Amino acid sequence: MFSVYCKQEKAHEDSIWTVAWGTNEIDGTENILTGAVDDMVKCWKWNEDKLEPRFNFEGHQLGVVSVDVNQAGTLAASSSLDSHIRVWDLESGKQLKTIDCGPVDTWTVAFAPDSKFLATGSHSGQINLINLESGKKTGSLDTRGKFTMSIAYSPDGHYIACGAIDGIINIFDLTTAKLLHTLEGHAMTIRSLTFSPDSQLLITASDDGHIKMYDVQHANLAGTLSGHSSWVLDVAFCPDNKHFVSSSSDKTVKIWDSGSRQVIHTFYEHTDQVWGVKYNATGSKIVSVSDDRNIIVYQCPM
Repeated sequence: MFSVYCKQEKAHEDSIWTVAWGTNEIDGTENILTGAVDDMVKCWKWNEDKLEPRFNFEGHQLGVVSVDVNQAGTLAASSSLDSHIRVWDLESGKQLKTIDCGPVDTWTVAFAPDSKFLATGSHSGQINLINLESGKKTGSLDTRGKFTMSIAYSPDGHYIACGAIDGIINIFDLTTAKLLHTLEGHAMTIRSLTFSPDSQLLITASDDGHIKMYDVQHANLAGTLSGHSSWVLDVAFCPDNKHFVSSSSDKTVKIWDSGSRQVIHTFYEHTDQVWGVKYNATGSKIVSVSDDRNIIVYQCPM
C-alpha cells in the first residue's frame, strides 16, 4: 500500500523549493533533480530503494525556484532568482548553457514535449519561449496579466497554461499562438498547474487552499477540491491518467482520485511546508521536497 520508500534528510543546506523526476530513455537511469534556496541544483540517482548523490550543479547566484527534466531524461533546466536559466547535461554532469533572462527575474521553467523549447514565466506576465539550441528567445505569449508564477505544457504539445500571482489562469493554443481561455476561478496566487496525460484536464493549485479541475477544450470547471488547510504549493498528474498528487504549506502530501475527486491517501512525513511533488515515469512512486530540507520518496499502489 502507500508507504515511505526512503527519506534523504538534510539533502540541501537550505529550504528545497523544487523537484523533478526524469527517466533516461536510452538506459533507463532515473534522476531526481532538486533545487534549493542554497543556490544549488542537485542530481540524485534513484537506485532501487535509495537516493545516490550524482551531481552538484553550481552556478546560480541566488535561490533556485524551478527545475525541469526533458522528455528524453537527458537534460535538466533550472531557473533562479538571479534571472538566469541554466541547462545541464544529466549524462556528463556539465553545464551546457546559461540563458540571461534580463533584469526581470525568471520564475518557472518548463521543457516543451519535443525538448526544442523552454518556456519561462516573468514578472511582466509574459511567457517567454526560448530555443534550446540557440539559447535565444524566439517568441513570447502575452497574458496581459500579472507576474507568472507557474507554467505547464500539455503532453500533446498543443497548449501551454500559466498561472499568475493574482489567481488568473491563461491557456494558449500553441499552433496559433493565440490566447484560448482565461480562467478566473481562484482568489489567490496559482503556485502550480498540471495537465492530465491525455491533455484533456488542467489541475490548478492556489494559495486560496483549493485545487480546481478544468476541462481544457471548453474551459469548464470540472470540480473544486478542498482538503488542504493552507496554501496548495504543487500539483502533478500521475501517468495513469487517474490520480494526481498535491503538496501544501500544511506540511502534507495528498493523493487524489481524479474521477471521484476524493483524497485517497495523505502523507504526514514532512515537518514544514512541502514545495514540490512529482511522480516517476510509471506512477508507482512520488517524490516530495520541503522547507525541512528533506527529500522523501513514497510507494504508490498501481
